[in-house]
Amino acid sequence: MKVYAHVHKAPIRVFRISKRRFWLRLKRDLLILKEALSQEKQETKEMLVTYKRYTKKQASSEELREANKQFGDLLKGLGLGMFAVLPFAPITIPLVVKLGKVVGVDVLPSSFNNMGEKMRQRKAANDDENQ
Repeated sequence: MKVYAHVHKAPIRVFRISKRRFWLRLKRDLLILKEALSQEKQETKEMLVTYKRYTKKQASSEELREANKQFGDLLKGLGLGMFAVLPFAPITIPLVVKLGKVVGVDVLPSSFNNMGEKMRQRKAANDDENQ
């Protein structure tokens, strides 16, 4: 019993702190995901406007190239969404993304590519605030 008391003088406090840290990290990650999805939504709306303008022969070739790039991102998202309905999705999706990186194929849409960098920047900002 002395060993346990020596290792954790306040086990309930440690549990509460770790629980709070988990929920804060989850909220932060979900906010980053929300930003990425809203960016993807905005880009998709712009793509549809460009295609509409293209049908009226009012879009430039540069705008059409950007719209086609966004359409490719949309197809990537739909392809990845297929794995979301399969069993063991929390295992298969990261596996597909990792395998795509090894092979050299970009599986994620462009708005999700820099999510890791955004998460690191926010974590660094939060660490600076805490100190």
